[in-house]
Amino acid sequence: MLKDALPKVNMALPGPNAKAVLDRRAKAIPGAIKCVYPIVINRGEGAMIEDVDGNIFLDWVGGVGVLNIGYSRPELIEALNEQSQKYFHAMMNIVTHEGYIELAEKMNEIVPVKDKERKTMFANSGAEAIENAVKIARSYTGRPNIIVFSGAFHGRTLLASAMTAKKVYSYGTGPFPDGIYRGEFPYMYRKPEGISEETAIDYYIERLEKVFDEASPAELVAAVVFEPVQGEGGFIPAPIEWVKAVRKICDEKGILMVADEIQTGFGRSGKMFVSNYWEEAGCAPDIIVSAKSIAGGIPISAITAGAKIFDGIKSGIIGGTFGGNALACATALKVIEIIEKENLCDRSLDISKKCRDEFDKWKEEYEEVGDVRGIGCMMGIEFVTDKKTKTPNTQLVTDIVAHAAQHGLIVENAGAHSNVIRFLCPLVVTDDQLDNGLKILKEAIEACRNKN
Repeated sequence: MLKDALPKVNMALPGPNAKAVLDRRAKAIPGAIKCVYPIVINRGEGAMIEDVDGNIFLDWVGGVGVLNIGYSRPELIEALNEQSQKYFHAMMNIVTHEGYIELAEKMNEIVPVKDKERKTMFANSGAEAIENAVKIARSYTGRPNIIVFSGAFHGRTLLASAMTAKKVYSYGTGPFPDGIYRGEFPYMYRKPEGISEETAIDYYIERLEKVFDEASPAELVAAVVFEPVQGEGGFIPAPIEWVKAVRKICDEKGILMVADEIQTGFGRSGKMFVSNYWEEAGCAPDIIVSAKSIAGGIPISAITAGAKIFDGIKSGIIGGTFGGNALACATALKVIEIIEKENLCDRSLDISKKCRDEFDKWKEEYEEVGDVRGIGCMMGIEFVTDKKTKTPNTQLVTDIVAHAAQHGLIVENAGAHSNVIRFLCPLVVTDDQLDNGLKILKEAIEACRNKN
């Protein structure tokens, strides 16, 4: 079966069938929607995909964090089919469908926001969920401004683009919404030279407090929004001591703390959400936004907050035609069931340890491996020209990604300089597949560093 197969590429990529499809793509689809991989999927199972030429690849990207439970789960297909026999769609503003309520009840049970009495609403994408979280925070607090951070990625809608740090995603598409101000995220690998990690936490908190002095008074800030592990920004985890300090500031100043768990959620961190770790440390967020792996590939996103927050907003500002679609709710419930039943949070930690041990060896072995970081199965390897200068090595990562694909492993870059390789492998990967992937990636590093 494909889900148990190992990577095997029989030809230079793209193969003839893939080339024909990619030629059609170039004519039919905007070139601005880029794809750097010469691969056209035919089918997928588990952590593996087969292309239209019969080549088999191990997927360490998983739809950028969408496929935590893997491709083509029979249980998911069955849940989708069962719901499709009843109805595809019922808009919650018109008639009530029970799947929406059942999924909201489950999310209220498992999503660790600060308040124990919780409510959840659904949208269609991560960017939509972020936009709704901002609207909710502004309506509830009566304040206009939002603080985000360097390295942030929150989506490509107009508001989300304004919140996103990397402006290549929004160049030339302004003017942008007002009221978005940016602090400095605690990028510990690139903290100011000569200071300890403890001192660095104080430094980054001071940088946040400076936003109140120079950009927006705290009394006008509705929410502080950040990713527990920055995704597009380079897989940079928020240090727990910094999160505690942000939580304290928010409590003192009446600001809502919003965790963007779009990419970090649903088992990837070793817990259902990174915010579970925060909850244990006494610094749970007020609002959690989730998407990506929530429904195994069916579009849906969620905003979960304390009931008093939802009950304190203006009527009519939230909702939408397809939010909480019946098919998506059915599959999301099944995804959560699979994660819990198969202990995929524990599996995430097993995978993480195996990979982290290997990545750390590479850090010792290769001058170009500057940093290895992350939480659970959301890990990044940052490549530099040398460890002393830490100059981003973008070309090396570009070459590694291309080399790995030609040998059966799909990996993706990240970071402001695209010099980080991200690890988002489905949590159902087998040990043999994982070993093969590590072998291919190491060979790619060696081949490409020797070329440069």
